[in-house]
Amino acid sequence: MPTASLGIDDEDRYAGFRLISWWDQQSLADAKVVVAGAGALGNEVLKNLALLGVGHVFVVDSGLIEASNLGRSPLFRRRHCGRSKAEVAAIQMRDMNPDVEVIACAGDVIGDVGLGVFHAADLVIACLDNREARLWVNRQCWKTKTPWIDGGIQEISGVVKVFVPPESACYECAMTEVDYRLINLRYSCPLLRERDLQLGKVPTTPTIAAIVGGWQTQEALKLIHNMPVITGQAMVYNGEANRFYKTRFERREGCLSHEVWSDPIAVPVSAEHDDADALFQSVDRCVSGGPVDRLVLDRDLVLSVGCARCGVQIPVLRSRQRVDLRSARCSRCGEPMVPEMTHCIKRGTPRSSERLSALGIPAYDIVRMAIADREIPVLLAGDEQTVWPSSSGND
Repeated sequence: MPTASLGIDDEDRYAGFRLISWWDQQSLADAKVVVAGAGALGNEVLKNLALLGVGHVFVVDSGLIEASNLGRSPLFRRRHCGRSKAEVAAIQMRDMNPDVEVIACAGDVIGDVGLGVFHAADLVIACLDNREARLWVNRQCWKTKTPWIDGGIQEISGVVKVFVPPESACYECAMTEVDYRLINLRYSCPLLRERDLQLGKVPTTPTIAAIVGGWQTQEALKLIHNMPVITGQAMVYNGEANRFYKTRFERREGCLSHEVWSDPIAVPVSAEHDDADALFQSVDRCVSGGPVDRLVLDRDLVLSVGCARCGVQIPVLRSRQRVDLRSARCSRCGEPMVPEMTHCIKRGTPRSSERLSALGIPAYDIVRMAIADREIPVLLAGDEQTVWPSSSGND
């Protein structure tokens, strides 16, 4: 009886993968993955996604490439120094695999990525270096019921955590009072923001970045194929001792991250081109129960900063994350400036004539519109084709 042989089509770049019995290349081609962070760890994840043929990738990073990145980031070259990490990573991924559509966002995952991006994604892979950004990603993923995979590296050790909303324990469930204090400290003293960024560089090696980045991508591969994954645990690798262990997180009742939003109403409104009044009018046409009276902001808006001693008042109109050092102290007396903030825009007020982007709302966001005591999630679908073409949600 002749023995059947396994053949590989030399013209098919995925032929080796197709030999795996459960492999579904079409599922990978259809997948939408957000990668937050394009540093050493993000480079490894993005490289792997390109090699696997994951069809749609959204990468966000606000940083610029420096010479110190070149020893740990396989997608970057010396000629790229001074350029956006996200944009260069996207170019390199397309060059590695033209099958992959890559959208680059040279911005901050908190201030520049709308909730609609998370809603459209099948999963999120976080390659971040601070608690604040991880907590934000966690809350965005819980609102949209989007699985996310966290990774962290230091020296030659690393950790991977998989979270699948809404049932598993989440990132915030494992946070301690110290974690909250460190996050709040950045906001209680604006002078710390720049210093934090300068001191926030973590010593790492390309070896641990490859290990943890490969591990994160493999968990993503399993999620895309609907395979079982370990959730709500920290899977830790100690590179010095070559030891691996797991720590389970207890799901915390009343955790602030466990807010799940209903599917949003889509309206043809753009954050960049339309004002809040246009949004109010558009939502009125889609809902019943009376006119919408408030736009609720997820990012606190700093209206102005003032000096209590000498009365100086400076208009700001920026989200809290964007208040910089120039607004921190009074130019006359040097005293710290006190911010005036709001978290909602009322209909018919002067602020409702401002463009949504000026109110700290990013493109393709999902915002909350209030009618009396009811809040309705609303997707700014007018930004879809510029932010993530052909998005259709994580059904």
